[in-house]
Amino acid sequence: MQQTRPLLSMLCTLSGMFSLGFTDNLIVLVSETSSLWLFQTLRAVVAIGIIATITILGFTSLRAKRPFWVFLRNFFNAAALLVYFGCLAFLPIGVVTSGFLTAPIFVLIFSVLFRGLKAGPTRWLAVALGFAGALMVVWPEDGTLTWLSLMPIFAGALYAISAIGTRSWCEGEGTMVMTFAYIAILGAMGAVGLVVLTVWPVVAPEGAAGWLQRGYVAPDATTWFVVVAQAVGSIVGVLLLTRGYQLGESSFVAINEYSMIIFASFFAWLLWGQTLGTLAFFGIGCIILSGSIIAMRSK
Repeated sequence: MQQTRPLLSMLCTLSGMFSLGFTDNLIVLVSETSSLWLFQTLRAVVAIGIIATITILGFTSLRAKRPFWVFLRNFFNAAALLVYFGCLAFLPIGVVTSGFLTAPIFVLIFSVLFRGLKAGPTRWLAVALGFAGALMVVWPEDGTLTWLSLMPIFAGALYAISAIGTRSWCEGEGTMVMTFAYIAILGAMGAVGLVVLTVWPVVAPEGAAGWLQRGYVAPDATTWFVVVAQAVGSIVGVLLLTRGYQLGESSFVAINEYSMIIFASFFAWLLWGQTLGTLAFFGIGCIILSGSIIAMRSK
């Protein structure tokens, strides 16, 4: 059984969230002119090149002990991040990260349903509080809740599966193996979308509204800058986050991921002037409180 190291796990998770909180804000620079699918494909190519270089130099190994389970865990992880990146073009990053970080709530629900975990009324009340907070965060200002508004929460559910799988399915796997698998699968998803929308193009709206519907768009200098920055930032962030999950219980580590809301919202305000409304801030508080209760009661 892999030993847990809570303090080191927390430091890894917070550092990973800081890196991801900054680099994810860069999507604003390309969402109006480029394509989600092209971005994911190029990012994967750059990131895989970096990882391959590190491997060739002998600093790490990409040999998986349980290839199927590594693939399955990272399929859910990649699917969650594909939805997450898709939402960044349409919703403020603070809203997207808050919806995404309902994952600890889903970790509890899935653990009860599929892993035989026993949960008392306190944790179920925390689940209800967390979902209420999530709805407050993603609720549009015009009061009309659409499927798009709920997509960050769906991403959170997918991410919860990968979080459980990190220790349940992939204990003892190398951190770089997990990072490589996640990036490769996400890149493959991007490549499929890119080919489909390039061979069978659709009329994409102007601006950020066309982020999901564009196929190939010739990358300019800004696109390449964001791709490289995202590739490096995601490798660093995912490595640290994966290591955090390997060193700590998923319910304990998940609470530290809430720092992503703070980091992402801070950089969104600093770089783009994005702010959240009073209801959204109250909802964030409910989500954090919910996750804290779940984590503490899971010890």
